[in-house]
Amino acid sequence: MIGHQASLIEEHLSAEVIFYDGAIHPAYQRQFRDFIEGVVFQAEKPYKTIFVAIRTGGGSVETAEGMVQILRKHYEQVFFAVPDYAMSAGTILCMSGDKIYMDYSSALGPIDPQVFDPNSQSFVPAMGYLDKVAEIADKDSLTSADVILLKDIDLARLALFEQARDLSIDLLKNWLVQYKFKDWRTHGSSGKPVTNKQKIARARQIAKSLADHKRWLSHGRQLDISKLTDLKIKIDDYTESEELFPAIRCFNDTITAYIDRTNTLPFFYNRRMPI
Repeated sequence: MIGHQASLIEEHLSAEVIFYDGAIHPAYQRQFRDFIEGVVFQAEKPYKTIFVAIRTGGGSVETAEGMVQILRKHYEQVFFAVPDYAMSAGTILCMSGDKIYMDYSSALGPIDPQVFDPNSQSFVPAMGYLDKVAEIADKDSLTSADVILLKDIDLARLALFEQARDLSIDLLKNWLVQYKFKDWRTHGSSGKPVTNKQKIARARQIAKSLADHKRWLSHGRQLDISKLTDLKIKIDDYTESEELFPAIRCFNDTITAYIDRTNTLPFFYNRRMPI
């Protein structure tokens, strides 16, 4: 069943088809590299394009950068499909794609890189921390609770959060220009040529908008096709496709049902490397 649906997608898009479910976590990057190398080795014919169906809550922006380097080493084009959701660093990862496939129920999210916190021994969202500090710093008068919080701020930790935010915006801007906008040659309204300067300006605005948590109000806000289109992000909507919609929906739902039942994460799939 899964292999058949993968084959349908593969034939329709002339692309290698894989599935990834899991955090964008440094501990998984080597597994991701080995998996992609295995897919390339097992391929019946050398595809120039890879179709990555992904479900992730996000994670490390540095790991997202590493995953992009791995994919681009082996494939000329990278298509991402988000049947369910790809949040935070998952959104940043998808922005490195030449195309992003979504349906009406799919969602990306605001960009909010996760930074390892040695105190809690876990990854914490950088933007939430920075937004709170900025909120307190902008107050005309501070409460005693504000003073205690500011007093306890670790400046080195704050710098790490700022660096993660800036890296996220920079990577997203560069990837949009290099990959997503590479075929954007004329303006849809006027038909005039699009300059590289205009591509950079559009990418910078998109990056800043996705990082604006005052706009989205929630780290977990789901940004559907309409919200992304409002940001002028081109999404390939397969909702009405008689071929892609049932194939991707069945492919995704069968795999994720297995993952949810067995709690197997991270999870990798390719039809030539079955479960």
